[in-house]
Amino acid sequence: MPPMKDSSNSTPRTDEELQEVTVGELKPHNATITLSEYDPRWPELFDREAKRIRSVLGNKALQVEHVGSTSVPGLCAKPIIDILLVVTDSADETTYVPDLEKVGYTLRIREPDWFEHRVFKGPDTDINLHVFSKETSEIDRMLRFRDWLRANNSDRDNYARVKRKLAQHEWRQVQHYADAKSSIVQEIMERANAT
Repeated sequence: MPPMKDSSNSTPRTDEELQEVTVGELKPHNATITLSEYDPRWPELFDREAKRIRSVLGNKALQVEHVGSTSVPGLCAKPIIDILLVVTDSADETTYVPDLEKVGYTLRIREPDWFEHRVFKGPDTDINLHVFSKETSEIDRMLRFRDWLRANNSDRDNYARVKRKLAQHEWRQVQHYADAKSSIVQEIMERANAT
């Protein structure tokens, strides 16, 4: 699920803007996006990662959730497990980053201007570990979107159609593909929020 930073702005973020929030080198994608049909092993991969995260962070992990397209049965997705980790204060990296790094997680994104969002890559499974502070509105938005798609076949199928169409384009950065989905995400969220 792409971040909803500014759905009215359709201009892709520049490499320089993306590099500002990237820890390490930003490498161009310059290719289409590979989507896989739903894989029933995705929840198992999430469970394994969630156990590892909880074992490392203990009660610092306030919430660990499977989010994004791999969390929705029947939905095509990039074969990357999106995980939501809620901590007390995501800006206070000293409380959780060293523990995650000790077991092989790598901090890749730091967005202080967007809910103090952090993203880690996993040690041995292709994941995006999204970290937010407790009571951040984005947490509820991500979970509502997931739960709505799990329960609403029509919106799930519509979202899949848009994703497949966009995936056929060549994208300089994967984030540009994610940002291009903002309008369909917003449309679906309006329906979800109306219930």
